Amino acid sequence: MQWTDDGVVLGLRRQGETGVVLEVMTLDHGRHLGLVHGGRSRRMQPVLQTGNHVRLTWRARLDESLGAFAVEPLESAAARLMGSGLALYGVTHMAALLRLLPERDPHPAVYEAARILVAHLDDRVIAPLLMVRFELAILAELGYGLDLSACAATGGNDALIYVSPRTGRAVSASAGEPFRDRLLALPGFLLDRKGGRTGFMPPDERDVANGFTLTGYFLDQHIWGPRAIAPPAERARFVALGTQSA
Repeated sequence: MQWTDDGVVLGLRRQGETGVVLEVMTLDHGRHLGLVHGGRSRRMQPVLQTGNHVRLTWRARLDESLGAFAVEPLESAAARLMGSGLALYGVTHMAALLRLLPERDPHPAVYEAARILVAHLDDRVIAPLLMVRFELAILAELGYGLDLSACAATGGNDALIYVSPRTGRAVSASAGEPFRDRLLALPGFLLDRKGGRTGFMPPDERDVANGFTLTGYFLDQHIWGPRAIAPPAERARFVALGTQSA
């Protein structure tokens, strides 16, 4: 068995005296693990840093085997990410989110979203907005996507400012007013023009915080809680840095 694919490095663990087991998120083969012989060498260590973009050739005698990777560097992000606390917390949290996906299950849209996120993790203006969207994408891939296209009560798509914690659907200002204390805030940057707002707005700390509250609620409700997983500390640190005033 053999294939070649592009991937983003998620992490590694030592294997034997000189090898590592590398974990990557690939374009066509999903989250995949493989042995890298000599992965702890001086030449390979900089290549196998979390967040780096690499080309992989995987070989194994049987499809279900761990197999081995031959790795070629495509784009190094590690040096840039190490210079930013926000980026370091962000790339660690991103990897943890990707580990929620089944191994070897292709998710090309999530792979592309991860590439975009890594490219902007050291940008404190854009990174928090992309991370909220990335968390929404993970929820959707796991079958718990939110519907922010129209009001759950009226069917309209104007003045959408709430989300129902029960259904994950958007709610308009007028329909949600009597229940506002029970609803989650819907930040403007998650709505496109059909929702009455532009797709990107200059970041507002409260809006960004509301975005993380929204995704955090549904991650805890559907993913972390049922699996008895504590919300990652790296996420809390990323949120704290990402919602600070400039």
